[in-house]
Amino acid sequence: MIAEHERLTNVIQGDFVISEDPAEVLTTVLGSCVAVCLYDADRGVGGMNHFLLPSGDNTGGVNVRYGTHAMELLINGLLKRGANRDRLQAKVFGGARMNDNLRDIGQSNAQFARSFLSDEGVPIAAESLGGHAARRLRFWATTGRVRQLVVENAELPSVAIVPQAPKPQKDAITLF
Repeated sequence: MIAEHERLTNVIQGDFVISEDPAEVLTTVLGSCVAVCLYDADRGVGGMNHFLLPSGDNTGGVNVRYGTHAMELLINGLLKRGANRDRLQAKVFGGARMNDNLRDIGQSNAQFARSFLSDEGVPIAAESLGGHAARRLRFWATTGRVRQLVVENAELPSVAIVPQAPKPQKDAITLF
């Protein structure tokens, strides 16, 4: 439940948002994607990214869909807003295996996030990675508080739609 004075900001796939507004709550829904919530609680600033794959094809452009760019943009954006690198903490979510028949992209995303944060010296204060369920997150960026809702059986049941032949109209002509 969101408080009356709070407002939600959705962080979509391939995006990141930084906030210093205590009334702003960053939210996203994850499957195999990963969201890293970084914050400096002393400064009261934080941000969330939402990346789809660990790294890109190196075609030259910056693309936030890839973890390498998403993490760099998030950290640099926080530092520009006055966060102190030594006070940054992370909370990491997602990386589920949503389809057993495909490559486990979620595991690759989770491993990337852990490795990147370790290499940058940013401690992980909390994580919820892996599994087979989608997650809905709410992140209060100024304090680092996160609420996670695990969405079990997120796959919608398939419904077969059988088209029915149109009913003949009165006075209609049927051509063969």
